[in-house]
Amino acid sequence: MAERMAYFGLSVNMVAFMFYVMHRPFSSSSNAVNNFLGISQASSVLGGFLADAYLGRYWTIAIFTTIYLAGLTGITLCATMKIFVPNQDQCNQLSLVLGSCEPAKPWQMLYLDTVLYITAFGAAGIRPCVSSFGADQFDERSKDYKTLLDKFFNFFYLSVTIGAIVAFTLVVYIQIELGWGAAFGSLAIAMGISNMLFFVGTPLYRHRLPGGSPLTRVAQVLVAAFKKRNVPFTRSELVGLYELPGRHSAIKGSGKIPHTDDFRCLDKAALQLKEDGSNPSPWRICTVTQVEEVKILIKLIPIPACTIMLNVVLTEFLTLSLQQAYTLNTHIGKLKLPVTCMPVFPGLSIFLILCLYYSVFVPILRRITGHPHGASQLQRVGIGLFISILSVAWAGAFETFRRGYAIRHGYEFSFLTPMPDLSAYWLLIPYCLIGIAELFSIVGLLEFLYEEAPDAMKSIGSAYAALAGGLGCFVASIINSIIKSVTRNPENRQQSWLSQNINSGKFDYFFWLLTVLCVINFCIFLYSANRYEYRTEQTFEVRETKKNIPAEDS
Repeated sequence: MAERMAYFGLSVNMVAFMFYVMHRPFSSSSNAVNNFLGISQASSVLGGFLADAYLGRYWTIAIFTTIYLAGLTGITLCATMKIFVPNQDQCNQLSLVLGSCEPAKPWQMLYLDTVLYITAFGAAGIRPCVSSFGADQFDERSKDYKTLLDKFFNFFYLSVTIGAIVAFTLVVYIQIELGWGAAFGSLAIAMGISNMLFFVGTPLYRHRLPGGSPLTRVAQVLVAAFKKRNVPFTRSELVGLYELPGRHSAIKGSGKIPHTDDFRCLDKAALQLKEDGSNPSPWRICTVTQVEEVKILIKLIPIPACTIMLNVVLTEFLTLSLQQAYTLNTHIGKLKLPVTCMPVFPGLSIFLILCLYYSVFVPILRRITGHPHGASQLQRVGIGLFISILSVAWAGAFETFRRGYAIRHGYEFSFLTPMPDLSAYWLLIPYCLIGIAELFSIVGLLEFLYEEAPDAMKSIGSAYAALAGGLGCFVASIINSIIKSVTRNPENRQQSWLSQNINSGKFDYFFWLLTVLCVINFCIFLYSANRYEYRTEQTFEVRETKKNIPAEDS
């Protein structure tokens, strides 16, 4: 929860901090934060690799949460000490709009970027491991294992949502009342408390043994398959497909995986010839289980890949919708809600849906689908992707109306002045829709990846979801850059669709473009999900230790 609180606290506050304090243009501030968000998620592949290969999930979380805390501390110092920020004298709203405020010195931006990326690197070992480590605490042999796992991932995401709600409300309030240093400092304090509680619970945890380098095993399969690419399956010297005798797998922490007929070209890595001998090199021949691990990793890729577009929309909403909110009336009666609080509404919608999920949604979905849990994991992902289309389409329709209203009422060049007669709460509809979409898709995806990933690659499987999130951030930045380049024409004084002045830009065109991309993505998902076959129920051995951490290395 603390990591998500810090993640969302930085995502919504850092754009404003760079614009108002560091005097960086809004567009470049948004891209910088998008890159930070992307790195913090895409680097999860590294954390997943270290956890599955060498450290185990416990030690990976322990090390990287400490790095994360160091990054947050550095950000707090940047916001607290005047030496790290440019001169704020005579820098008012007009100066910000005109870009005449004193810009940050190169070394000041270098320091801020450095501590930001340290924080992003710290997330690398948290994202792929926390949900998997929590799921490891359940006994696979229990008859209620599937039900408990389903509830765990929902409640895990509930804690993530609570962290986001705190970031969008309490942290924003602290920033307004006490300043940037106190706001970022509160994130560091929360992370420090979280780390302390994690270490206190050490004696109670169950631990999966790291199974050795998964990348090495993948490379061995690819190399062995390439070496035997010209060996036919009908060759007379063929002994069969190689596997260790007995119940145990050659991979530490993993049970055996039955052979499947997918990707037959990879099966050549397990072809056992008479010339291989009794003790063959793993770079020449691999076990069936090792080959099946690679097959599973390949088969999983299309599903998280289809959530990249959802993450693009989430990223765009975090930045572009704030620009919309600055032009709207955010009052509730006499109470004025800060613009940076607006992203709390997706979190509130997720919180509400989760509270009602088992009592309301599961019975309804069970009647429709016949599935005991209401909907299968892939069905939940699909529901989320469909709802995301509705969300971005509504955003486009509202932006068309909002921009037309601004032009008709003389606000075309006053993009930081709220229009008193147009409420920001029209944004609640796309916000709540994208929150519901995120809940169905991401929770379904996390559970899907954990259950379908090979036993010794659970963290790598979970890292797929974080990698999709990171790629979504990067794709959002790339799309933004392309749109700005293609739609801007300085010779005719034509501003880009994503102009800093939202009232003279064409944000509605951009939202309609995202809608078309989301529809295409949804069609690809339907095709991929229809072709995917869930792994059959298997009885497998789970090697674990319960008393202390050194047993991981035993």
